[in-house]
Amino acid sequence: MTAEKTNGSNRSTDQAATPPVPPAAAPPEGRPGRRSVWLLVTLVVVVAAVTFGVTALLVTIFEHRQEARTPFQRVVEVDEVSTDPEPWGRNWPYQFDTYRRTVDITETQYGGSSAMPASKLEESPWLRRLYAGYAFSLDYREARGHAYMLFDQEVTERVTKRTQSGACLHCHASVVPTYRRLGLEAAGEAADAEVLAADFNWPAVMEGFRLASTMDYATAHAELLKTPDGTPGENRPLFPGGSSTEAATRANQPDVPPAPTDGEREIHQVGEAHPVGCIDCHDPQSMQVRVTRPGFINGIAALAESDDPVPHLASIGRWREGNRGRSYDPNVDASRQELRTFVCAQCHVEYYCATKETLFFPWDQGLKAEDIESTFDEHEFPDGTPFFDYVHGETGAPIYKAQHPEFELWSQGIHARSGVSCADCHMPYERQGAMKVSSHWVRSPLLNINNACQTCHNVPETELRERVLTIQARTESQLERAAAAMTDMLDAIRETQAAGATADELAPIFELQKKAMWRLDFISSENSMGFHADQEAVRVLGESIDYSRQAQAAALRQRTSEAPEVDQPVEPVQGVTPTDRAPPAPYKVPGTDNANTTTE
Repeated sequence: MTAEKTNGSNRSTDQAATPPVPPAAAPPEGRPGRRSVWLLVTLVVVVAAVTFGVTALLVTIFEHRQEARTPFQRVVEVDEVSTDPEPWGRNWPYQFDTYRRTVDITETQYGGSSAMPASKLEESPWLRRLYAGYAFSLDYREARGHAYMLFDQEVTERVTKRTQSGACLHCHASVVPTYRRLGLEAAGEAADAEVLAADFNWPAVMEGFRLASTMDYATAHAELLKTPDGTPGENRPLFPGGSSTEAATRANQPDVPPAPTDGEREIHQVGEAHPVGCIDCHDPQSMQVRVTRPGFINGIAALAESDDPVPHLASIGRWREGNRGRSYDPNVDASRQELRTFVCAQCHVEYYCATKETLFFPWDQGLKAEDIESTFDEHEFPDGTPFFDYVHGETGAPIYKAQHPEFELWSQGIHARSGVSCADCHMPYERQGAMKVSSHWVRSPLLNINNACQTCHNVPETELRERVLTIQARTESQLERAAAAMTDMLDAIRETQAAGATADELAPIFELQKKAMWRLDFISSENSMGFHADQEAVRVLGESIDYSRQAQAAALRQRTSEAPEVDQPVEPVQGVTPTDRAPPAPYKVPGTDNANTTTE
Protein backbone atom coordinates (compact mmCIF):
# COMPACT_ATOMS: atom_id res chain seq x y z
CA MET A 1 0.00 0.00 0.00
CA THR A 2 2.75 2.39 0.90
CA ALA A 3 4.54 1.76 -2.37
CA GLU A 4 1.43 2.28 -4.39
CA LYS A 5 0.72 5.53 -2.63
CA THR A 6 4.23 6.66 -3.13
CA ASN A 7 4.16 5.82 -6.81
CA GLY A 8 0.83 7.48 -7.15
CA SER A 9 2.07 10.54 -5.35
CA ASN A 10 5.07 10.74 -7.75
CA ARG A 11 2.84 10.50 -10.79
CA SER A 12 0.67 13.27 -9.46
CA THR A 13 3.70 15.46 -8.85
CA ASP A 14 5.07 14.85 -12.42
CA GLN A 15 1.76 15.72 -13.97
CA ALA A 16 1.59 18.90 -11.98
CA ALA A 17 5.19 19.93 -12.93
CA THR A 18 4.79 19.44 -16.72
CA PRO A 19 2.01 21.51 -18.23
CA PRO A 20 0.22 19.84 -21.11
CA VAL A 21 1.33 20.82 -24.66
CA PRO A 22 -1.51 22.38 -26.53
CA PRO A 23 -2.17 20.89 -29.94
CA ALA A 24 -0.77 22.81 -32.96
CA ALA A 25 -3.08 25.39 -34.14
CA ALA A 26 -4.52 24.49 -37.52
CA PRO A 27 -3.93 27.17 -40.20
CA PRO A 28 -6.98 29.16 -41.03
CA GLU A 29 -8.99 27.56 -43.75
CA GLY A 30 -7.70 28.62 -47.27
CA ARG A 31 -4.15 29.77 -46.19
CA PRO A 32 -1.03 27.61 -47.03
CA GLY A 33 1.40 26.46 -44.39
CA ARG A 34 4.91 27.89 -43.91
CA ARG A 35 6.55 24.89 -45.55
CA SER A 36 4.33 25.16 -48.56
CA VAL A 37 5.28 28.83 -48.93
CA TRP A 38 8.99 28.04 -49.00
CA LEU A 39 8.47 25.30 -51.54
CA LEU A 40 6.54 27.71 -53.72
CA VAL A 41 9.23 30.41 -53.45
CA THR A 42 11.97 27.89 -54.31
CA LEU A 43 10.01 26.67 -57.30
CA VAL A 44 9.49 30.22 -58.56
CA VAL A 45 13.21 31.00 -58.22
CA VAL A 46 14.24 27.81 -60.04
CA VAL A 47 11.75 28.42 -62.84
CA ALA A 48 12.93 32.02 -63.14
CA ALA A 49 16.59 30.94 -63.28
CA VAL A 50 15.89 28.29 -65.89
CA THR A 51 13.83 30.74 -67.90
CA PHE A 52 16.60 33.34 -67.70
CA GLY A 53 19.23 30.78 -68.74
CA VAL A 54 17.18 29.50 -71.66
CA THR A 55 16.41 33.04 -72.73
CA ALA A 56 20.08 34.03 -72.53
CA LEU A 57 21.03 30.96 -74.52
CA LEU A 58 18.46 31.72 -77.20
CA VAL A 59 19.57 35.36 -77.35
CA THR A 60 23.22 34.27 -77.65
CA ILE A 61 22.36 31.80 -80.40
CA PHE A 62 20.38 34.50 -82.20
CA GLU A 63 23.19 37.02 -81.87
CA HIS A 64 25.75 34.50 -83.11
CA ARG A 65 23.55 33.66 -86.06
CA GLN A 66 23.28 37.33 -86.84
CA GLU A 67 27.06 37.65 -86.54
CA ALA A 68 27.51 34.73 -88.91
CA ARG A 69 25.12 36.32 -91.39
CA THR A 70 27.02 39.61 -91.18
CA PRO A 71 30.70 38.69 -90.77
CA PHE A 72 31.82 42.31 -91.05
CA GLN A 73 30.51 45.85 -91.05
CA ARG A 74 31.74 47.98 -93.93
CA VAL A 75 32.38 51.33 -92.27
CA VAL A 76 34.71 52.63 -95.00
CA GLU A 77 34.98 51.82 -98.68
CA VAL A 78 37.99 50.00 -100.08
CA ASP A 79 38.61 49.45 -103.76
CA GLU A 80 41.16 48.27 -106.33
CA VAL A 81 43.64 51.00 -105.42
CA SER A 82 43.54 50.51 -101.63
CA THR A 83 47.03 49.16 -101.08
CA ASP A 84 47.21 50.86 -97.67
CA PRO A 85 45.88 48.23 -95.23
CA GLU A 86 44.62 50.71 -92.62
CA PRO A 87 41.17 51.33 -94.19
CA TRP A 88 40.71 47.58 -94.50
CA GLY A 89 41.41 47.32 -90.79
CA ARG A 90 38.35 49.42 -89.95
CA ASN A 91 36.12 46.91 -91.73
CA TRP A 92 37.93 43.77 -90.63
CA PRO A 93 39.56 44.65 -87.29
CA TYR A 94 40.42 41.13 -86.12
CA GLN A 95 42.18 40.16 -89.34
CA PHE A 96 43.97 43.51 -89.34
CA ASP A 97 45.12 43.14 -85.73
CA THR A 98 46.61 39.72 -86.42
CA TYR A 99 48.16 40.95 -89.69
CA ARG A 100 49.93 43.72 -87.77
CA ARG A 101 51.55 41.10 -85.54
CA THR A 102 53.83 40.05 -88.39
CA VAL A 103 56.21 42.66 -87.00
CA ASP A 104 56.60 40.64 -83.79
CA ILE A 105 59.82 38.86 -82.97
CA THR A 106 58.98 35.20 -83.56
CA GLU A 107 61.73 32.71 -84.20
CA THR A 108 62.14 28.98 -84.65
CA GLN A 109 65.36 27.02 -84.91
CA TYR A 110 65.43 27.30 -88.70
CA GLY A 111 63.87 30.72 -89.29
CA GLY A 112 61.77 33.58 -87.95
CA SER A 113 61.99 37.29 -87.52
CA SER A 114 64.15 39.58 -85.44
CA ALA A 115 65.77 42.99 -85.64
CA MET A 116 67.97 42.78 -88.75
CA PRO A 117 68.11 39.00 -89.00
CA ALA A 118 71.34 37.07 -88.94
CA SER A 119 73.41 36.71 -92.09
CA LYS A 120 73.19 33.27 -93.64
CA LEU A 121 76.56 33.94 -95.23
CA GLU A 122 78.14 34.14 -91.78
CA GLU A 123 76.31 31.07 -90.50
CA SER A 124 77.12 28.97 -93.60
CA PRO A 125 80.28 30.28 -95.32
CA TRP A 126 79.88 27.77 -98.16
CA LEU A 127 77.00 29.92 -99.44
CA ARG A 128 79.51 32.57 -100.55
CA ARG A 129 81.07 29.98 -102.84
CA LEU A 130 77.70 28.72 -104.05
CA TYR A 131 76.66 32.27 -105.02
CA ALA A 132 80.06 33.53 -106.18
CA GLY A 133 79.46 36.04 -108.95
CA TYR A 134 75.86 36.64 -107.86
CA ALA A 135 74.51 39.42 -105.63
CA PHE A 136 73.47 36.92 -102.95
CA SER A 137 77.15 36.53 -102.12
CA LEU A 138 77.06 40.14 -100.84
CA ASP A 139 74.10 39.95 -98.48
CA TYR A 140 71.79 37.05 -97.67
CA ARG A 141 69.84 36.99 -94.41
CA GLU A 142 67.23 34.94 -92.61
CA ALA A 143 63.63 35.73 -93.54
CA ARG A 144 61.47 37.93 -91.32
CA GLY A 145 57.74 38.54 -90.99
CA HIS A 146 55.68 39.82 -93.91
CA ALA A 147 55.71 43.35 -92.49
CA TYR A 148 59.42 43.61 -93.34
CA MET A 149 59.34 42.15 -96.85
CA LEU A 150 59.67 45.48 -98.63
CA PHE A 151 61.93 47.27 -96.16
CA ASP A 152 64.45 44.42 -96.02
CA GLN A 153 64.62 44.38 -99.80
CA GLU A 154 65.10 48.15 -99.95
CA VAL A 155 68.10 48.07 -97.61
CA THR A 156 69.81 44.83 -98.62
CA GLU A 157 73.26 45.26 -100.15
CA ARG A 158 72.03 43.22 -103.10
CA VAL A 159 70.03 46.34 -104.05
CA THR A 160 72.22 49.13 -102.69
CA LYS A 161 75.48 47.78 -104.16
CA ARG A 162 74.22 46.14 -107.36
CA THR A 163 71.61 47.09 -109.93
CA GLN A 164 68.63 44.80 -109.53
CA SER A 165 65.48 44.19 -111.53
CA GLY A 166 62.16 45.90 -110.92
CA ALA A 167 60.60 42.45 -111.22
CA CYS A 168 61.63 41.87 -107.58
CA LEU A 169 58.68 44.04 -106.52
CA HIS A 170 56.29 41.45 -107.98
CA CYS A 171 56.43 39.68 -104.62
CA HIS A 172 57.79 42.24 -102.19
CA ALA A 173 55.27 45.07 -102.61
CA SER A 174 51.58 45.69 -103.08
CA VAL A 175 52.31 46.43 -106.70
CA VAL A 176 49.24 45.51 -108.78
CA PRO A 177 47.75 49.05 -108.97
CA THR A 178 51.14 50.22 -110.22
CA TYR A 179 51.06 47.57 -112.94
CA ARG A 180 47.54 48.73 -113.86
CA ARG A 181 48.62 52.37 -114.05
CA LEU A 182 51.65 51.57 -116.20
CA GLY A 183 49.53 49.48 -118.54
CA LEU A 184 46.86 52.16 -118.93
CA GLU A 185 49.44 54.88 -119.49
CA ALA A 186 51.19 52.75 -122.13
CA ALA A 187 47.85 52.44 -123.94
CA GLY A 188 47.31 56.21 -123.76
CA GLU A 189 44.33 55.85 -121.43
CA ALA A 190 43.44 57.76 -118.27
CA ALA A 191 45.10 56.38 -115.15
CA ASP A 192 43.96 58.62 -112.31
CA ALA A 193 42.91 57.36 -108.90
CA GLU A 194 39.26 57.01 -109.88
CA VAL A 195 40.06 54.89 -112.94
CA LEU A 196 42.55 52.74 -111.06
CA ALA A 197 40.01 52.08 -108.31
CA ALA A 198 37.11 51.15 -110.60
CA ASP A 199 38.21 47.79 -112.00
CA PHE A 200 40.97 45.19 -111.72
CA ASN A 201 41.52 45.33 -115.50
CA TRP A 202 43.66 42.24 -116.18
CA PRO A 203 44.86 43.36 -119.66
CA ALA A 204 46.30 46.59 -118.24
CA VAL A 205 47.82 44.73 -115.27
CA MET A 206 49.53 42.23 -117.58
CA GLU A 207 51.00 44.99 -119.74
CA GLY A 208 52.23 46.96 -116.74
CA PHE A 209 53.76 43.77 -115.32
CA ARG A 210 55.65 43.27 -118.57
CA LEU A 211 56.93 46.85 -118.52
CA ALA A 212 57.99 46.79 -114.86
CA SER A 213 59.89 43.53 -115.37
CA THR A 214 62.28 45.31 -117.74
CA MET A 215 62.92 48.25 -115.38
CA ASP A 216 65.72 48.43 -112.87
CA TYR A 217 64.75 48.31 -109.21
CA ALA A 218 65.10 52.04 -108.47
CA THR A 219 62.91 53.00 -111.42
CA ALA A 220 60.20 50.47 -110.57
CA HIS A 221 60.30 51.51 -106.91
CA ALA A 222 59.78 55.15 -107.90
CA GLU A 223 56.71 54.07 -109.89
CA LEU A 224 55.29 52.56 -106.70
CA LEU A 225 55.46 55.94 -104.99
CA LYS A 226 53.64 57.60 -107.89
CA THR A 227 50.62 55.34 -107.54
CA PRO A 228 47.72 56.34 -105.23
CA ASP A 229 47.26 53.99 -102.28
CA GLY A 230 43.69 54.83 -101.29
CA THR A 231 44.56 57.17 -98.41
CA PRO A 232 45.06 60.66 -99.91
CA GLY A 233 46.52 63.17 -97.51
CA GLU A 234 48.20 60.50 -95.39
CA ASN A 235 51.69 59.50 -96.37
CA ARG A 236 53.15 57.51 -93.48
CA PRO A 237 53.72 53.77 -93.90
CA LEU A 238 52.01 51.37 -91.52
CA PHE A 239 55.05 49.08 -91.29
CA PRO A 240 58.80 49.57 -91.53
CA GLY A 241 58.29 47.62 -94.73
CA GLY A 242 56.86 50.65 -96.57
CA SER A 243 58.50 53.84 -97.72
CA SER A 244 57.36 57.33 -98.58
CA THR A 245 58.71 60.81 -99.02
CA GLU A 246 58.55 61.16 -95.24
CA ALA A 247 60.37 57.90 -94.46
CA ALA A 248 63.68 57.80 -96.27
CA THR A 249 65.34 54.52 -97.16
CA ARG A 250 68.59 53.78 -98.95
CA ALA A 251 66.57 52.48 -101.87
CA ASN A 252 64.45 55.51 -102.71
CA GLN A 253 66.39 58.34 -100.99
CA PRO A 254 70.11 57.53 -100.76
CA ASP A 255 72.32 59.50 -98.40
CA VAL A 256 70.52 62.59 -97.09
CA PRO A 257 68.30 63.91 -99.87
CA PRO A 258 66.88 67.43 -99.87
CA ALA A 259 63.30 67.73 -98.71
CA PRO A 260 60.91 67.43 -101.66
CA THR A 261 58.91 70.46 -102.66
CA ASP A 262 55.15 70.51 -102.27
CA GLY A 263 54.80 70.22 -106.02
CA GLU A 264 57.04 67.16 -106.19
CA ARG A 265 55.22 65.59 -103.29
CA GLU A 266 51.86 66.21 -104.95
CA ILE A 267 52.71 65.23 -108.52
CA HIS A 268 55.28 62.48 -108.20
CA GLN A 269 54.96 61.17 -104.67
CA VAL A 270 51.21 61.05 -104.10
CA GLY A 271 51.22 57.60 -102.54
CA GLU A 272 53.40 55.34 -100.50
CA ALA A 273 54.82 51.88 -101.01
CA HIS A 274 53.46 49.03 -98.94
CA PRO A 275 54.45 45.41 -98.46
CA VAL A 276 51.97 42.76 -99.55
CA GLY A 277 48.62 43.47 -97.89
CA CYS A 278 44.90 42.80 -97.96
CA ILE A 279 44.29 43.78 -101.57
CA ASP A 280 46.85 41.28 -102.82
CA CYS A 281 44.79 38.28 -101.70
CA HIS A 282 41.19 39.56 -101.34
CA ASP A 283 38.56 41.08 -103.59
CA PRO A 284 37.76 44.47 -101.98
CA GLN A 285 34.02 44.10 -102.64
CA SER A 286 33.31 40.47 -101.78
CA MET A 287 36.42 39.66 -99.71
CA GLN A 288 36.74 36.43 -101.68
CA VAL A 289 40.25 34.98 -101.77
CA ARG A 290 41.81 35.63 -105.17
CA VAL A 291 45.05 35.51 -107.12
CA THR A 292 46.40 38.88 -108.26
CA ARG A 293 49.95 38.15 -109.45
CA PRO A 294 50.45 37.94 -113.24
CA GLY A 295 53.44 35.61 -112.82
CA PHE A 296 51.31 33.01 -111.06
CA ILE A 297 48.43 33.33 -113.53
CA ASN A 298 50.81 32.55 -116.40
CA GLY A 299 52.72 29.88 -114.48
CA ILE A 300 49.74 27.86 -113.25
CA ALA A 301 48.23 27.94 -116.75
CA ALA A 302 51.48 26.48 -118.12
CA LEU A 303 51.45 23.81 -115.40
CA ALA A 304 47.88 22.86 -116.33
CA GLU A 305 48.95 22.47 -119.95
CA SER A 306 51.82 20.17 -118.96
CA ASP A 307 51.72 16.41 -118.42
CA ASP A 308 52.91 16.65 -114.82
CA PRO A 309 50.59 14.66 -112.55
CA VAL A 310 49.28 17.02 -109.88
CA PRO A 311 46.87 14.88 -107.83
CA HIS A 312 46.85 17.47 -105.06
CA LEU A 313 45.35 20.08 -107.41
CA ALA A 314 42.00 18.54 -108.33
CA SER A 315 40.77 21.57 -110.27
CA ILE A 316 43.64 21.20 -112.75
CA GLY A 317 42.64 17.58 -113.25
CA ARG A 318 39.07 18.64 -113.98
CA TRP A 319 40.26 21.31 -116.38
CA ARG A 320 42.43 18.80 -118.23
CA GLU A 321 39.45 16.50 -118.65
CA GLY A 322 37.37 19.35 -120.11
CA ASN A 323 37.49 20.85 -123.60
CA ARG A 324 40.38 23.22 -122.78
CA GLY A 325 38.63 25.99 -124.63
CA ARG A 326 40.43 28.57 -122.49
CA SER A 327 43.49 28.66 -120.28
CA TYR A 328 43.24 27.42 -116.72
CA ASP A 329 42.26 30.36 -114.49
CA PRO A 330 42.68 29.85 -110.72
CA ASN A 331 40.18 32.62 -109.97
CA VAL A 332 37.55 30.70 -111.96
CA ASP A 333 38.52 27.04 -111.73
CA ALA A 334 40.20 26.56 -108.33
CA SER A 335 38.37 25.58 -105.16
CA ARG A 336 38.48 27.87 -102.14
CA GLN A 337 40.80 25.41 -100.39
CA GLU A 338 43.17 25.46 -103.36
CA LEU A 339 43.09 29.26 -103.35
CA ARG A 340 44.20 29.17 -99.71
CA THR A 341 47.43 27.75 -101.12
CA PHE A 342 47.54 29.65 -104.42
CA VAL A 343 47.56 33.08 -102.76
CA CYS A 344 50.78 32.03 -101.01
CA ALA A 345 52.17 30.41 -104.17
CA GLN A 346 52.00 33.79 -105.89
CA CYS A 347 55.34 34.52 -104.24
CA HIS A 348 56.70 31.48 -102.36
CA VAL A 349 57.87 29.81 -105.57
CA GLU A 350 60.72 29.50 -108.04
CA TYR A 351 60.84 32.08 -110.84
CA TYR A 352 63.15 33.94 -113.18
CA CYS A 353 63.62 37.50 -111.93
CA ALA A 354 65.97 39.73 -113.94
CA THR A 355 65.79 42.30 -116.73
CA LYS A 356 66.56 40.14 -119.78
CA GLU A 357 62.89 39.16 -120.08
CA THR A 358 59.58 39.24 -118.25
CA LEU A 359 59.46 37.40 -114.93
CA PHE A 360 58.13 33.85 -115.38
CA PHE A 361 57.41 30.73 -113.33
CA PRO A 362 59.18 27.74 -114.97
CA TRP A 363 56.38 25.18 -114.64
CA ASP A 364 56.03 24.14 -118.29
CA GLN A 365 57.16 20.59 -117.49
CA GLY A 366 56.17 20.24 -113.85
CA LEU A 367 57.05 21.23 -110.30
CA LYS A 368 59.93 18.93 -109.36
CA ALA A 369 63.49 20.26 -109.32
CA GLU A 370 64.45 18.27 -112.41
CA ASP A 371 61.28 19.39 -114.25
CA ILE A 372 62.14 23.04 -113.68
CA GLU A 373 65.73 22.34 -114.68
CA SER A 374 64.53 20.83 -117.98
CA THR A 375 62.40 23.92 -118.62
CA PHE A 376 65.45 26.14 -118.10
CA ASP A 377 67.60 23.87 -120.29
CA GLU A 378 65.19 24.28 -123.20
CA HIS A 379 64.49 27.98 -122.66
CA GLU A 380 66.15 30.80 -124.57
CA PHE A 381 66.20 34.51 -123.87
CA PRO A 382 64.40 36.76 -126.38
CA ASP A 383 67.75 37.46 -128.06
CA GLY A 384 68.22 33.74 -128.76
CA THR A 385 70.95 33.07 -126.21
CA PRO A 386 70.70 30.08 -123.83
CA PHE A 387 69.06 30.69 -120.50
CA PHE A 388 71.06 31.04 -117.27
CA ASP A 389 70.80 33.09 -114.09
CA TYR A 390 74.44 33.98 -113.51
CA VAL A 391 77.99 33.03 -114.42
CA HIS A 392 79.73 31.43 -111.48
CA GLY A 393 82.46 33.71 -110.16
CA GLU A 394 85.00 30.95 -109.44
CA THR A 395 84.66 28.68 -112.46
CA GLY A 396 82.81 30.65 -115.14
CA ALA A 397 80.06 28.02 -115.46
CA PRO A 398 76.53 29.19 -116.29
CA ILE A 399 74.34 28.51 -113.23
CA TYR A 400 70.63 28.39 -112.37
CA LYS A 401 69.61 30.27 -109.19
CA ALA A 402 66.73 28.96 -107.07
CA GLN A 403 64.59 31.58 -105.34
CA HIS A 404 62.35 30.13 -102.61
CA PRO A 405 60.47 27.10 -103.99
CA GLU A 406 58.16 26.37 -101.05
CA PHE A 407 55.12 25.65 -103.25
CA GLU A 408 57.08 23.27 -105.46
CA LEU A 409 58.51 21.26 -102.56
CA TRP A 410 55.19 21.27 -100.65
CA SER A 411 53.56 19.82 -103.78
CA GLN A 412 55.67 16.65 -103.36
CA GLY A 413 54.74 16.13 -99.69
CA ILE A 414 52.11 14.35 -97.62
CA HIS A 415 50.30 17.52 -96.57
CA ALA A 416 49.63 18.50 -100.18
CA ARG A 417 48.32 15.01 -100.95
CA SER A 418 46.09 15.21 -97.88
CA GLY A 419 44.46 18.45 -99.01
CA VAL A 420 46.13 20.65 -96.40
CA SER A 421 46.64 24.20 -97.63
CA CYS A 422 49.36 26.68 -96.71
CA ALA A 423 46.88 28.75 -94.70
CA ASP A 424 45.71 25.74 -92.68
CA CYS A 425 49.13 25.60 -91.00
CA HIS A 426 50.55 29.11 -91.32
CA MET A 427 47.24 31.02 -90.89
CA PRO A 428 45.07 28.55 -88.91
CA TYR A 429 41.43 29.15 -88.14
CA GLU A 430 40.50 30.64 -84.78
CA ARG A 431 37.09 31.06 -83.15
CA GLN A 432 35.92 34.67 -82.74
CA GLY A 433 32.39 34.66 -81.35
CA ALA A 434 30.22 32.87 -83.89
CA MET A 435 32.78 33.20 -86.63
CA LYS A 436 35.65 30.96 -87.65
CA VAL A 437 38.36 33.39 -88.71
CA SER A 438 41.72 32.69 -90.29
CA SER A 439 44.54 34.28 -88.32
CA HIS A 440 46.57 36.69 -90.43
CA TRP A 441 49.60 36.46 -88.18
CA VAL A 442 51.51 34.48 -90.78
CA ARG A 443 54.19 32.48 -88.98
CA SER A 444 55.71 29.07 -88.40
CA PRO A 445 53.26 26.38 -87.21
CA LEU A 446 55.80 25.51 -84.50
CA LEU A 447 54.82 28.76 -82.80
CA ASN A 448 51.14 27.82 -82.77
CA ILE A 449 51.05 24.02 -82.58
CA ASN A 450 47.67 23.85 -80.86
CA ASN A 451 45.78 25.57 -83.67
CA ALA A 452 48.07 24.73 -86.56
CA CYS A 453 48.82 21.04 -85.94
CA GLN A 454 46.64 19.50 -83.26
CA THR A 455 43.46 20.16 -85.20
CA CYS A 456 44.45 17.10 -87.24
CA HIS A 457 47.16 15.40 -85.17
CA ASN A 458 45.90 14.06 -81.84
CA VAL A 459 49.43 13.96 -80.46
CA PRO A 460 51.04 15.86 -77.55
CA GLU A 461 52.60 19.17 -78.51
CA THR A 462 56.11 18.15 -77.42
CA GLU A 463 55.99 15.06 -79.64
CA LEU A 464 54.82 17.03 -82.66
CA ARG A 465 57.61 19.56 -82.16
CA GLU A 466 60.21 16.81 -81.89
CA ARG A 467 58.92 15.18 -85.07
CA VAL A 468 59.40 18.42 -86.99
CA LEU A 469 62.82 19.15 -85.52
CA THR A 470 63.98 15.60 -86.27
CA ILE A 471 63.02 15.96 -89.93
CA GLN A 472 64.73 19.33 -90.15
CA ALA A 473 67.88 18.11 -88.41
CA ARG A 474 68.18 15.18 -90.82
CA THR A 475 67.69 17.49 -93.79
CA GLU A 476 70.29 19.91 -92.46
CA SER A 477 72.77 17.07 -92.02
CA GLN A 478 72.29 15.99 -95.63
CA LEU A 479 72.48 19.64 -96.72
CA GLU A 480 75.88 20.03 -95.08
CA ARG A 481 77.12 16.88 -96.85
CA ALA A 482 75.95 18.30 -100.17
CA ALA A 483 77.67 21.61 -99.39
CA ALA A 484 80.95 19.82 -98.60
CA ALA A 485 80.72 17.91 -101.87
CA MET A 486 80.06 21.18 -103.69
CA THR A 487 83.13 22.91 -102.27
CA ASP A 488 85.32 19.87 -103.08
CA MET A 489 83.97 20.03 -106.63
CA LEU A 490 84.81 23.72 -106.98
CA ASP A 491 88.36 23.14 -105.70
CA ALA A 492 88.87 20.32 -108.21
CA ILE A 493 87.50 22.36 -111.13
CA ARG A 494 89.66 25.39 -110.31
CA GLU A 495 92.75 23.20 -110.09
CA THR A 496 91.89 21.66 -113.44
CA GLN A 497 91.47 25.11 -114.95
CA ALA A 498 94.84 26.13 -113.54
CA ALA A 499 96.34 23.03 -115.15
CA GLY A 500 95.24 24.30 -118.56
CA ALA A 501 92.00 22.44 -119.31
CA THR A 502 90.31 23.64 -122.50
CA ALA A 503 86.76 24.93 -122.83
CA ASP A 504 85.70 21.72 -124.58
CA GLU A 505 87.18 19.63 -121.77
CA LEU A 506 85.43 21.78 -119.13
CA ALA A 507 82.01 21.85 -120.81
CA PRO A 508 80.72 18.47 -119.48
CA ILE A 509 82.17 19.29 -116.06
CA PHE A 510 80.34 22.63 -116.04
CA GLU A 511 77.11 20.82 -116.86
CA LEU A 512 77.60 18.58 -113.83
CA GLN A 513 78.44 21.62 -111.71
CA LYS A 514 75.21 23.33 -112.79
CA LYS A 515 73.13 20.27 -111.89
CA ALA A 516 74.80 19.86 -108.52
CA MET A 517 74.50 23.52 -107.51
CA TRP A 518 70.92 23.83 -108.74
CA ARG A 519 69.79 20.96 -106.50
CA LEU A 520 71.73 22.19 -103.49
CA ASP A 521 70.34 25.70 -103.92
CA PHE A 522 66.80 24.36 -104.45
CA ILE A 523 66.68 22.84 -100.96
CA SER A 524 68.87 25.43 -99.27
CA SER A 525 66.70 28.32 -100.49
CA GLU A 526 63.42 26.59 -99.61
CA ASN A 527 62.35 27.83 -96.21
CA SER A 528 61.03 24.71 -94.44
CA MET A 529 64.41 22.95 -94.07
CA GLY A 530 62.87 19.94 -95.77
CA PHE A 531 59.69 19.66 -93.70
CA HIS A 532 57.32 20.41 -96.59
CA ALA A 533 58.43 17.14 -98.24
CA ASP A 534 61.23 15.47 -96.30
CA GLN A 535 61.81 12.46 -98.55
CA GLU A 536 61.86 14.65 -101.65
CA ALA A 537 64.31 17.06 -100.02
CA VAL A 538 66.75 14.26 -99.14
CA ARG A 539 66.36 12.78 -102.65
CA VAL A 540 67.25 16.10 -104.29
CA LEU A 541 70.22 16.60 -101.97
CA GLY A 542 71.40 13.06 -102.70
CA GLU A 543 71.41 13.89 -106.40
CA SER A 544 73.35 17.09 -105.66
CA ILE A 545 76.03 15.09 -103.85
CA ASP A 546 76.19 12.61 -106.74
CA TYR A 547 76.60 15.31 -109.39
CA SER A 548 79.22 17.15 -107.31
CA ARG A 549 81.29 13.98 -106.91
CA GLN A 550 80.92 13.15 -110.62
CA ALA A 551 82.18 16.63 -111.51
CA GLN A 552 85.02 16.35 -109.01
CA ALA A 553 86.07 12.97 -110.40
CA ALA A 554 85.87 14.25 -113.98
CA ALA A 555 87.99 17.28 -113.09
CA LEU A 556 90.62 15.11 -111.41
CA ARG A 557 90.80 12.81 -114.43
CA GLN A 558 91.49 15.83 -116.65
CA ARG A 559 94.56 16.67 -114.58
CA THR A 560 96.13 13.22 -114.54
CA SER A 561 97.79 11.29 -117.30
CA GLU A 562 95.91 8.41 -118.83
CA ALA A 563 95.94 5.43 -116.50
CA PRO A 564 97.75 2.27 -117.69
CA GLU A 565 95.76 -0.75 -118.70
CA VAL A 566 94.67 -2.76 -115.70
CA ASP A 567 95.63 -6.43 -116.02
CA GLN A 568 95.50 -7.55 -112.40
CA PRO A 569 93.20 -10.56 -112.17
CA VAL A 570 90.03 -10.38 -110.17
CA GLU A 571 89.99 -12.80 -107.29
CA PRO A 572 87.08 -15.25 -107.39
CA VAL A 573 84.68 -15.43 -104.50
CA GLN A 574 86.17 -17.52 -101.71
CA GLY A 575 84.24 -19.39 -99.03
CA VAL A 576 84.87 -19.09 -95.33
CA THR A 577 84.00 -22.61 -94.17
CA PRO A 578 86.92 -25.10 -94.09
CA THR A 579 86.40 -28.22 -96.20
CA ASP A 580 86.38 -30.58 -93.24
CA ARG A 581 83.60 -28.56 -91.69
CA ALA A 582 81.54 -28.09 -94.84
CA PRO A 583 77.86 -29.02 -94.56
CA PRO A 584 76.65 -32.10 -96.41
CA ALA A 585 74.95 -32.07 -99.79
CA PRO A 586 73.16 -30.26 -101.33
CA TYR A 587 75.63 -27.64 -100.10
CA LYS A 588 78.63 -29.16 -101.94
CA VAL A 589 80.47 -26.99 -104.41
CA PRO A 590 79.07 -27.89 -107.83
CA GLY A 591 81.44 -30.04 -109.90
CA THR A 592 83.58 -31.02 -106.91
CA ASP A 593 83.66 -33.77 -104.33
CA ASN A 594 83.73 -31.22 -101.52
CA ALA A 595 87.47 -30.98 -102.08
CA ASN A 596 87.33 -27.19 -101.85
CA THR A 597 85.85 -24.84 -99.35
CA THR A 598 82.18 -24.11 -99.67
CA THR A 599 80.77 -20.80 -100.75
CA GLU A 600 78.97 -18.48 -98.42
